[in-house]
Amino acid sequence: MTNDIKHWSEYKYSENMLQDALIKHVMDLMPYRMSDEGEVLEVTMNLIENDENSWINNWSLMADKLQKRAENFEYHNKLVSAASSYLRASTYWRVSLMYFKDTKDARMKKFSRNSQACFDKSLQLGAYPGKSIQIPYENTTLPGHFYRSTTATKKAPLLIVVPGRDTWADDTMWVIDGALKRGINALTFDGPGQGMALRLQDLKFRPDFENVMTPVIDFAEKIAGVDSNRIGAMGMSFGGFLVPRAAAFDNRLKVIISDPGNMNWGNMIAQRLEIALKMTEQMRPDMIDFTLKDYEWKHNATDSTIIDELKKYDNTSIVPKIKSKTLVLDGAAEVTHGAAQKFYDTLQCKKDYLLFDDESTAQQHTQMGGYLTGTEYIMNWLEDNL
Repeated sequence: MTNDIKHWSEYKYSENMLQDALIKHVMDLMPYRMSDEGEVLEVTMNLIENDENSWINNWSLMADKLQKRAENFEYHNKLVSAASSYLRASTYWRVSLMYFKDTKDARMKKFSRNSQACFDKSLQLGAYPGKSIQIPYENTTLPGHFYRSTTATKKAPLLIVVPGRDTWADDTMWVIDGALKRGINALTFDGPGQGMALRLQDLKFRPDFENVMTPVIDFAEKIAGVDSNRIGAMGMSFGGFLVPRAAAFDNRLKVIISDPGNMNWGNMIAQRLEIALKMTEQMRPDMIDFTLKDYEWKHNATDSTIIDELKKYDNTSIVPKIKSKTLVLDGAAEVTHGAAQKFYDTLQCKKDYLLFDDESTAQQHTQMGGYLTGTEYIMNWLEDNL
C-alpha cells in the first residue's frame, strides 16, 4: 500500500521546469504574507506555457493592481493594509521578470524599480523590521536589506543570506522570518548576476565570489548590535555553490549553509547547455532556448564562450580549505541528484548533512513548497551552532 502513495513534488503547474518552480516558489511565500493563493492561481490560469510575454504581462498586471490598491490604502491611512498589499505587489513585480530575458525592454528596469519601491514601502509601514542598505563594492554598491530581530540581544548573531540565479534577495524572506523569530539578525543582498544588481546595474556573475562576500562581511561587522564572532551565511540554489567559495577564502564566517551542496556546479550546467548548442536556434524548444540565453546574459557570455565561462565555476580544489562548520542540505526530489552528498564527503571541516526525504514535503530544490518545514530544521541547526 505504501508504494502507491504519491508525493506532491510530482505535481506540475507547468511542463516548463522553471515556470513550474517559480509558481511553486510564489505559492510557498504565502505564510510570509508575500503572496496570496487566489492571486497566484489567477495569474497561473492565464499563462501561456513557455511564452515570455504572457509571463511578464500576467504577473505585472496583478502587481500593478496590488500596488494601486496599496497606494489607495495608504492615502486613506489604512497603513497595515497598505503594507500588506505593497509586499505582495513587490513579489509579483519581481516574478514577472524571472522568466523574461529581453534586456533592452524598458520594463526590465521599470518593473525592477517598482518591486524595490513596493518592498521598501512595505518595510517602512511595518511589514518586517528591515531597512534598505547599500553595501560598498568595488566602484559601486550592492543593494540589500538589514533586518534586526525584535528579540535579539544587544550583541546578536547575524545570518547573511545569498539568493540563487533566478530568485532575488527579497525572495529569501522565508529564511529571514525564521531567523528573526529566533533572535538572529539577518542581511540579504543582490550580488553580481542577481536581482537588482543585474537589471539596474548590469553587474554579471563572477566565479571568484569571495571578492563579493568580503566587502559584504566587512559591512556586516560594522553594524551596531552584530556580534562579529557569530556571523553565518546561507546560500540557496546557485548561492549554495557560491557561499562555500567565499568561506574557503574568508575565515570570519562561523558557519555556512549550502542549500543544496554542489562542488562543480559549472560543469553540470555546461553539460546540459552543450546539448542545446548542438541545435540550431530555430530547432530549440522555447524552454531550452530561454535557458541558454538567460545563462549567457547573466554570465556575460555568448554561444561561443558560455561553456568555457561556466567551467570556471568549479570549487573542487578549494573545498578542502573551508574551515567554517558547514550544513549541507539535500532533497529526495533535488534536480542536482547526488551533488550534495559528493560535496559533503569532500569537506574536511566540521559538518552536518540533512536530507529532506519524500515524507518531509520539503524534498524539492531549496525546500521549495516546504519552506515552513525547511525553516524548522535549518533554524534548529542555526540555534545550536551560531
